[in-house]
Amino acid sequence: MGVNAAFWSGRRVLLTGHTGFKGGWLSVWLQSLGAQVYGIALAPDSEPSLWQATGLADRVDGSITDLRDQQALSDRVLAFAPEVVFHLAAQPLVRASYRDPVETYATNVMGTVNLLDALRRCASVEAIVVITTDKCYENREWHWPYRETDRLGGFDPYSNSKACAELVCASFRDAFFKPAGVALATARAGNVIGGGDWARERLVPDVLRAWDAGEELSLRYPNATRPWQHVLDPLNGYLLLAEHLLTASPGDATAWNFGPDSSGVASVAEVVARMASYWRDGAARWCSATDPQPHEAGLLALDSSRARQLLGWQPRWTLDVALKQTLAWHQAWRSGDDTHALCLQQIALHQGESI
Repeated sequence: MGVNAAFWSGRRVLLTGHTGFKGGWLSVWLQSLGAQVYGIALAPDSEPSLWQATGLADRVDGSITDLRDQQALSDRVLAFAPEVVFHLAAQPLVRASYRDPVETYATNVMGTVNLLDALRRCASVEAIVVITTDKCYENREWHWPYRETDRLGGFDPYSNSKACAELVCASFRDAFFKPAGVALATARAGNVIGGGDWARERLVPDVLRAWDAGEELSLRYPNATRPWQHVLDPLNGYLLLAEHLLTASPGDATAWNFGPDSSGVASVAEVVARMASYWRDGAARWCSATDPQPHEAGLLALDSSRARQLLGWQPRWTLDVALKQTLAWHQAWRSGDDTHALCLQQIALHQGESI
């Protein structure tokens, strides 16, 4: 099922985290559908960034506002009066959460509380999609994928803060939004990749930085297995979910998984080996780190049967296609091409449209 452009045309959409990697891609997509997008986020945390590379600062209306500033956040939300909300703003990195757990919880938990508290006083809101993570589950290192009804948990502060955000959403849903007729759902996706991600301590950006510089890449968790997917696959799911929520029964306003099929579940070492096979000069080098590393889950996969059955969603790009599209975007950026236009081209290709 494809995204319904008529649904989004002219619709007022609030997007938190619009200066980030996923938020930037979603901004481009929503604007291409004719939505009125307003973003709330911090300034980009990398240089370069998708926000800068695609010129989104001149294309998307928004505010540089900290989710932890309750009054400023509330003022921005109420002034814009959104109909649909996508909440992506977060401290998104596991290793950063070990260095600063307080900031991680303050942003991911209290930032979500502040946003939902503002939205419950906003009469225009009809649907809210809060993006959490596949890591919000209590990871038992088992070999079958997690379902939406499995127990929440999280070993590291990032994962745990996202599980806490899920509980916050459940409380606000029952206490405030459901009685008001507003649909609030959460979305859990796998490890996303794609052009324009320059985050530190994230696999694909680390690969590209090292190999662009002709350096050997040190893999921290070469045997860790993750669900990998191009960023457009879960974003497609978020858009379909938001459309669904406006006509769905209250029971559908809960948690949803958007993960790749089994072919997208691969180890870190396997992903790097595949990237090396596509690298332009064949000089890619990597090794396994020997110094101690903080704990991260070793085995993780998602069961997305619910989204497939009720939304008609399914991953459209295999891992190989996702990697090739990521490398194509990166090379185009290095060549000075118009990356905003390239984002639109890849969105059209993903949706099966002619370019």
